[in-house]
Amino acid sequence: MVQKAMFITYQRKKRGGLPPSEEELTSCLYNKEPGCPDLTVLSFSGAFHGRTMGALGVTHSKWIHKLDFPTPDWPMATFPKLKYPLHENERENMEIENRSLEEVRDRIFEYNKRGRPVVGCCIEPIQAEGGDNFASPRFFQELQKICKENEVVLLIDEVQTGCGSTGKFWAHEHFNLPESPDIVAFSKKMLTGGFYYKDELRPKEAFRIFNTWVGDSSKNGLHEMAKKFPNSVSNVRGLGTFCSVDFPDGAFRDTVITKLRNRGVHAGACGDRSMRFRPTLIFGRRHVDILMDTFEKTLKEASQ
Repeated sequence: MVQKAMFITYQRKKRGGLPPSEEELTSCLYNKEPGCPDLTVLSFSGAFHGRTMGALGVTHSKWIHKLDFPTPDWPMATFPKLKYPLHENERENMEIENRSLEEVRDRIFEYNKRGRPVVGCCIEPIQAEGGDNFASPRFFQELQKICKENEVVLLIDEVQTGCGSTGKFWAHEHFNLPESPDIVAFSKKMLTGGFYYKDELRPKEAFRIFNTWVGDSSKNGLHEMAKKFPNSVSNVRGLGTFCSVDFPDGAFRDTVITKLRNRGVHAGACGDRSMRFRPTLIFGRRHVDILMDTFEKTLKEASQ
């Protein structure tokens, strides 16, 4: 749906507000240009935006989602992989983010030059499926600036992060963006699915488009676990109730998850060695105590 809104808006501007030509109306029924233009959407490594065919064009987290399915040749930039603790790696993390932003500029220039315009940019505030990967507010501010300079629609996918799980209703509220994103997608905890958008993205014609939970690291003791088990737990990170940790490798991570599950605690895997926590919004102090006690026992057993 969101991609359709991007494409419709771009083509409407290209036509200067005029209605589509007869050639466009006819050729689109045969999947041909000019009715089906060769437009692209930029996304990021590690991204997960869904399993439908359109969403797979901007999904890059796991092969299980994409193998055997034809997907468009669309541009992809590297999502920053920050080093933790953040306060000890500020300079290096800024360099990592700057390289990513430069890739965004390069991909937009490259595809535009090839006659395959980049009309949209799709990004998650926190890459959940890709490994609970975070980027700084500055990164998102600069990304929005690049998009505006190139007339690229910025979509922020809040399907997993929206509805208060990060401490604010929308995760992108933490970024202090100069203005709201062009499009914000939502679902899951919202008990419905959809997106909101700026007025300029509203289609003129009717029927054009259509007729995942855990805890903040400072609140549930994950930093304490990293101190007690420095060889097992690392890269503690989180925002509101959206947090995760890393383990030495995927096998160790999977062992911990299995042992936790056997003790009645449900946690999820993400990335190649990360475990994510997603507590419900009624998660209280007594639940934290139970979780940390169980997590510590599990780590002791798994580390033996």
